[in-house]
Amino acid sequence: MIKKAKMILNKDYKISDIDPRIYGSFIEHLGRAVYGGIYEPTHPKADEHGFRTDVIELVKELNVPIIRYPGGNFVSGYNWEDGVGPKENRPRRTELAWGTIETNEMGTNEFADWAKKVNTDVMMAVNLGTRGADAARNLVEYCNHNSGTYWSDLRRKHGYAEPHNIKTWCLGNEMDGPWQICHKTAEEYGRLAAETAKVMKWVDPSIEVVACGSSNSAMPTFAEWEATVLDHTYEYVDYISLHQYYGNAENNTANFIAKTEDFDRFIKSVIATCDYVKAKKRSKKTINLSIDEWNVWFHSNEADKKIEKWSIAPHQLEDVYNFEDSLLVGGMLITMLQHSDRVKMACLAQLVNVIAPIMTTNGGGTWRQTIFYPFMHVSNYGRGCVINPIISSPTYDSKDFTDVPVLQSAAVFNEEKEQLTIFALNKAINDNLEFECDIRSFEGYKVLEHIVLTHNDVKAVNTESNPFNVKPNSNGNAKIVDGIIHANLDKISWNVIRLSKKIN
Repeated sequence: MIKKAKMILNKDYKISDIDPRIYGSFIEHLGRAVYGGIYEPTHPKADEHGFRTDVIELVKELNVPIIRYPGGNFVSGYNWEDGVGPKENRPRRTELAWGTIETNEMGTNEFADWAKKVNTDVMMAVNLGTRGADAARNLVEYCNHNSGTYWSDLRRKHGYAEPHNIKTWCLGNEMDGPWQICHKTAEEYGRLAAETAKVMKWVDPSIEVVACGSSNSAMPTFAEWEATVLDHTYEYVDYISLHQYYGNAENNTANFIAKTEDFDRFIKSVIATCDYVKAKKRSKKTINLSIDEWNVWFHSNEADKKIEKWSIAPHQLEDVYNFEDSLLVGGMLITMLQHSDRVKMACLAQLVNVIAPIMTTNGGGTWRQTIFYPFMHVSNYGRGCVINPIISSPTYDSKDFTDVPVLQSAAVFNEEKEQLTIFALNKAINDNLEFECDIRSFEGYKVLEHIVLTHNDVKAVNTESNPFNVKPNSNGNAKIVDGIIHANLDKISWNVIRLSKKIN
């Protein structure tokens, strides 16, 4: 059976310009994200700094503009001073968040070096668990002050004459979570975050800071946490974070890919809470959102229970992603684009090995997981302005959701390049979708390509021995007739329809 869906796009109906930082990612000192992931000095493809060049090339394919570091739960027990200076003098520490040993071979300066190699900026997180404002302002001084002070001169002594100029900073991590080292109440965290933000900005007024929001939408303290934290921090912070992971433990594909509905509600609720505090304070300032952890995460839960405590860089949180996971990741990206007026930053968590689009073997190869592809598509082709679509779509009901649109779509217009890209997800399990899209306001545009990611097995995965089992093709059949795009969208498929006014 073929279902039908229609969409209308008008270039004058804009949601917002996209902040490229919405396509960020995350590297935490966790599992093999750092050691064996981005850094492996003994690897045949390691460069002079010990960075894996094969990983660097795959990260470049993703075109990631900002990467959050060094955590995550890790940061709430981290002494940043342990990771600077001569490596032979750096201490090994028990890492309480994940029950491992941290060698501190990688630290602030090395990560800044690596970030330059992959053409990205750093989103630095500070420890508001075991530490506070003093350590945070010292780190800003170490990273961003030019010279002539203790911490800036120490950086220069460590071989970095020029400041790193890190402009985006996270005020701790998931401080609402009882699992967090030195978990705090909203009152405790709000006061600490406000005072920390003040002194960090006194050191460098040009930085932007992110306050911790809820760790997920099911937290018992949501959204009272946001309201209380923002009540303390509103005039000192620029963003509030939200984290969200989804799983499919019940093995219900239709319900799983419908979880974008929950994601959408979560984002709207946080926006509403921010605006409530804005009204309460009679403020002219608008707080925007940083979704600095988001992904699918559940596959590795049982394996992680068997990890030997106090090991170094174990195989931890190494979810093997299947085809249906890529669909939800694509749907979450579309959801964020639909809220691009308020969602200004986001970090796919994480980047390498740990719940990641990129996997490696120690001493061996690399490969792209299924979720690599929708992220790559949106990051590379979703630059410009989001157009507000008018969508007419059939719907379905699932275990947890009702009236779920079969078609989920977002469109991005790059006026400078004269390109229009439509990202379209067909959530129908058994039915192809006959898709029509009115683009008559985009006169003269033609189809460049119609990329399709689909597979006959929703559980299909990519492995080192079979790295392209799930991969996109350009065999889509989108065409334009009298200003209307006509395309057949395969059942449960991810589609990218690229159009341009300039075709060589």
